[in-house]
Amino acid sequence: MTSMRRELGDGPASLVAVDAALSTAVITPIVVTYWRITWKLMDIYLLPGHQVWSTIASVGIGFIGLFIFTLFQHRFKAYLKPRKHSVIYYVMSRSYTAAFAYSCVNSWRGIWNIMDEVTGTRPPVIAASVVIGICSLASMKTLRNIIAPPIAILTDNYDGYFEVPTLFRIGVRDGTGSWLYVLDSFFSVCIIGSLVVIVWRGVWGLMDDYLYPDDYHTSAILSLVIGYSVVLLAFALQPAIKKLVNKVNGFKRILFVDVYLLFSFFGAVNVWRGVWAMLDIHFIPDAPITSYWVSHIACFAFLVLLNSSNSILVRGVYIDAEEDGTQCVDFPCYYVRLLVQKRKRKRQIREDEEGKEMTQIKIGNEEKTEVINEKMLLTRENVDKIVLNEVEETLNNSSRVV
Repeated sequence: MTSMRRELGDGPASLVAVDAALSTAVITPIVVTYWRITWKLMDIYLLPGHQVWSTIASVGIGFIGLFIFTLFQHRFKAYLKPRKHSVIYYVMSRSYTAAFAYSCVNSWRGIWNIMDEVTGTRPPVIAASVVIGICSLASMKTLRNIIAPPIAILTDNYDGYFEVPTLFRIGVRDGTGSWLYVLDSFFSVCIIGSLVVIVWRGVWGLMDDYLYPDDYHTSAILSLVIGYSVVLLAFALQPAIKKLVNKVNGFKRILFVDVYLLFSFFGAVNVWRGVWAMLDIHFIPDAPITSYWVSHIACFAFLVLLNSSNSILVRGVYIDAEEDGTQCVDFPCYYVRLLVQKRKRKRQIREDEEGKEMTQIKIGNEEKTEVINEKMLLTRENVDKIVLNEVEETLNNSSRVV
């Protein structure tokens, strides 16, 4: 997996640019639309008119769902084999993604609403929650979990489809049936996941308070401008950041990585906020429920067709600067590069198979040639023996005549 990421990260600059454009202009707006629609559907159908109970229900659905998907990830991987039953695997894996996404949206909605009720929306309190959340994540070396599309997208590949990394990686070392693994899964889902939501909510809320709060449309446009500008700048700075990170070690390396991630995260939040607000204003405002259901189904289906439905998930816990070299600041936006790599591998496998066949043919021809040579040698030896016998008989007959 590490070698694959290194190979993809070091791909041609043109393919990197295409992947960045595809992530920012195509996949991210669809992902944001899916999240907004699912969130709005929960507002409509999940205990409407009872805000507190609706929030509690979202938290329960989200945490229980994410905990189950994390705890039983190895069971899913063991029972669903893509090469044994491809049709069943395809249907079940995409259903898994839909259920996982539903749990993600509910967990975020529940935590977001709880923070609104408990701490309020006053800017000083929101700013304090952002600082606490960032410091807590940074102290556990998990700040990279705040990144989202367009900084990171996930394709629906077979390898690792059901994997949900946990903070302490207990399942890898001590087995998935231990109590330590259960606690690790619970901590990863409930604590790390909640801190990520708190940071996102805080930055989003500060933009609501300070970026033209009385003009929602202008605020949305400015968020889009700020967000895409920061994201594109983050992509453009990646070669320089990679060189810088490659020269330092230890605390300095983690510090540079975290600062770069925070800068990129600020752009991602504004992109999400801008797209979300523009949808609120312009997308079928007169028929909200119809538009929600149409968008919900269409967005998920389109992402499945794009082979990128996993991009809507908030899954697992990743450690800051845990990769070797410059991979820790390499945005995982592999789409075209992954397709090119797969094509190269198929071509290489085909060439290797053709080479083996040619080798077998050559070996077979050499064996046939050796057999023929042996037969020819044996034939020549027999002929020589016959000739010698005839000469000896002739001499004997001659001597008898004399």
